[in-house]
Amino acid sequence: MVAVMFMSVALVALLCVLAYNLAVYALPFFVGLAVAQFAYGTGAGLIGAGLVGLFSGGAAFGILAGLFETIRSPVIRLILALIFAAPAAVAGYAMVYGVTKEAVPSDIWRQIFCITGSGFVGFSALARLVNGVGQPAK
Repeated sequence: MVAVMFMSVALVALLCVLAYNLAVYALPFFVGLAVAQFAYGTGAGLIGAGLVGLFSGGAAFGILAGLFETIRSPVIRLILALIFAAPAAVAGYAMVYGVTKEAVPSDIWRQIFCITGSGFVGFSALARLVNGVGQPAK
């Protein structure tokens, strides 16, 4: 049991590092996934829905990254960074929940771990975006 708990902590730490590196792409992924699900539900088929989702995810990333790069107002840049970081926090919560679902028997402690992981991923994504580390190459 102790070994499983240590492995869970190590896996959560590894996934947090992965989430930190991929935090910039959480919003475009969620937008692309939502649009692909909508397109599939309206009868676009699997390939059509995938293409529409891929295009919309790329467009969302391009538009928001372009806005983030061109706007100089610190308040608006912070709002754009929050728009990017919020889906990363949701993904961090889901990631920690998936890892700790079987390893942590207490629902209260699982929620504490999930909220803590979500906060770390969200704040690290926000700090990364505000400092300009996660910007696309020019």
